[in-house]
Amino acid sequence: MAGITTKELLEKIYHEDFEKLKGKKLRMVRVRVPGKEVCMAHVISPSSSCIYQNLGLHIGTHEGEDHTGEAVGIIRFTPWEAVVVAADVAMKSADVQIGFMDRFCGSLILTGGLTEVQTAVEEVVKFFDQVLGFKTCPVYKS
Repeated sequence: MAGITTKELLEKIYHEDFEKLKGKKLRMVRVRVPGKEVCMAHVISPSSSCIYQNLGLHIGTHEGEDHTGEAVGIIRFTPWEAVVVAADVAMKSADVQIGFMDRFCGSLILTGGLTEVQTAVEEVVKFFDQVLGFKTCPVYKS
């Protein structure tokens, strides 16, 4: 179609489809095509126990542990399985503990002293950038 942009064409096609589907049951499917990316890297300075409890860092394998006064490092990856490599790099680069690791969603939570957590998060981001060629984000600290 001359004079119409791709965006305008897609909007028209989808609008017509949704108009035809009004009043019918819809099934939405979410498809994700992960790239090679470290999309979040954040270091939280030591804080109150409610942070650790809300993250669930006081249950399961960590039941009975008191993380009050420890820093928290949160890193998010795609593809999700990259979290396994990140955990290995983090543990070898600083004295941190794995608070949570989810290879199905790509989340890694580290705990420990502020300097140690900051070092681990920075080393993970650097490794994924320089060695594995991932797109990375800056490490944010609060």
